[in-house]
This record gives sequence, C-alpha cells and structure tokens, in this order.
Amino acid sequence: MALWVLEPGMLATLQDEGRPGYERFGVPPSGAMDWFALRAANLLVGNPAGAAALEFALHGPTLQADRDCLVSVCGSGFRLRIGERDMPAWMAVRVAAGEVLRVASDTSENWGYLAVSGGFAVPKVLGSASTYLRGGFGGLDGRTLQPGDCLRPAVEGAGRVELAGSRLSAGAVPVRLQQAEVRVVTGPQAEWFGEDGLAVFLGQAYRIGVQSDRMGYRLEGPPVPRRQGDLLSEGMAFGSVQVPPDGQPIVMMADRPATGGYPKIATVIRADLPALAQLQAGVGQVRFKAVTLAEAQAAYRAMIQSLQVETDTDELWMTA
Repeated sequence: MALWVLEPGMLATLQDEGRPGYERFGVPPSGAMDWFALRAANLLVGNPAGAAALEFALHGPTLQADRDCLVSVCGSGFRLRIGERDMPAWMAVRVAAGEVLRVASDTSENWGYLAVSGGFAVPKVLGSASTYLRGGFGGLDGRTLQPGDCLRPAVEGAGRVELAGSRLSAGAVPVRLQQAEVRVVTGPQAEWFGEDGLAVFLGQAYRIGVQSDRMGYRLEGPPVPRRQGDLLSEGMAFGSVQVPPDGQPIVMMADRPATGGYPKIATVIRADLPALAQLQAGVGQVRFKAVTLAEAQAAYRAMIQSLQVETDTDELWMTA
C-alpha cells in the first residue's frame, strides 16, 4: 500500500512523539505540536500512540491511495473528503484503492494530523521519525512533503478495516477556540519577577505573535517586569515560558532550542499544550492561570483516560 502526495498542504511533515534525550548534544526533541491529536489519530487506526503521522498546518494534503487502507484525521477544524464522500474528523475511515483523500480546514484549528493503519515507513534518526526542518533531518529527508512523494506503511497488510467507524468517546473531542485559558506551573525563576511581574503575567491577555512557529510562540501584550538580571543558559522544556529583556514572553514549542538564557517565569502544563499549540499566529489570545504540580498531573491523567474509542457500525464508514 502507498499514499501518493498530489498536493502537500501547508508545512506538512512526518512527526511522532519526538526524540528526547539528545538535548545535551544540542538536538531539539521536535515531535508533534499537539500530542493529544497525534495520539488520538493513531489510536483510531490501531497504531501505537507514538507512531509517525502526517502533521500539517491550517490546510491539509491531498493524497491518493493505491490500495485499500484505513485513515484518520484529527483536528476539530478540519474536513475530510474521500472521493465524493464527506467524512468527519476524529474517526477511522476506509479509503479504497484509487480514491483521492483531501483534507481541508475552516481555519478554526492550527495543526492537524493524518494517521494510516500500519504507520508510515520512514527511517528513524536518533530513535525518532520526527522531522526537524532547521536541522534538515528526520521524516522525509528532513523536509516538508512535496508533490510526487510516496508514503508507504511501516507494517504491510496492516489496514485494519474492522476499525472503520471507530471514534473517540463522547466528550473526548476537544473544542478549540482562539481564546484560551492555559494553566501553568510557576518557576523555575518566578521569584525573579516578584509579585508585580507575576500579577502582569497571570492577569493579562496575550496575543500569539505573527513570528511564532514550531520553535516558539512569541506573545504580544503588556511587558512583564523583572527584578533580577542575567541567567546562565540552561535546559528548556516544551512549554517553558521565557521572558526576554523586552518583557514579551516566549513559549518554547516542539522545535525549541536545547538551552536558553532568559529567565523562565512558568511552564505550561502538558495537558494544556495542545490548546496553546492550536492558537493561530496573529489571531489567538491566551491567558495564564497558575496551578499546583498535583493539579497539573491530575489534568494530564484525565486527558490520557479520555482517549477511549467507540465504534459506529454505519456502513458509510466501511463502504468504498
């Protein structure tokens, strides 16, 4: 089985859950911007949670299958069209040999994911198939998809048609808005900002700046004042919120540098990273709310537990 790329869509790359453990060599983990959507897409077609899938921004790819296969698209703003059939996102759907699959968007969501049963066969670099565009490695030769690319499954004959119609359980599909309240755990340099700085950071709304990308989301809003000076460079996590001298916070995202020298006022909790990632540059607005570590852990466990599948036996999803 193969999926042939007719149109690649916007910023379409292969991503999995990333390559942690190599930051000490200066290699970013990369991986999916929205880990929840990636896991859901893989779960629906019977793949391991961390299997490689197609990630795309705002507008998805157009592909053609040369054999029957099972696919899912996750992203609440995306529409799936197979041949002449309109299909919902967040569901496993059969694609027949020769059919053309198109993913479009109403732009209400930033990042989308397309998984195929059996995963995608791409060489792993440092243990991961994730594409790191700035480094030029991972995925398909370290680049975005191009017309004519051929995507083959990692496991031949893995098209599990019996899973067609599988969807996330009721209430599990997230509703993403372009105004989000995002929870954070304060620190590790929160005391550098004092009560005044924290009050600004937690009390004001920030817009996602137009210079935002997979490396970091630059926020635009009231400057966050700080009391102390310089910091020696140290490691950064997905969701670390740095505050440079101009006071405009920067949230570190999937392709973040391994180290940074600006003080970090907070870290976005893992459960809320998908909501933040789905805010569009120049459009989305975010407010931050401080929570405890125990609350952050409970929120993550609740999201993992919500990844449950229901089966819809309607023949629409089974029939080519």
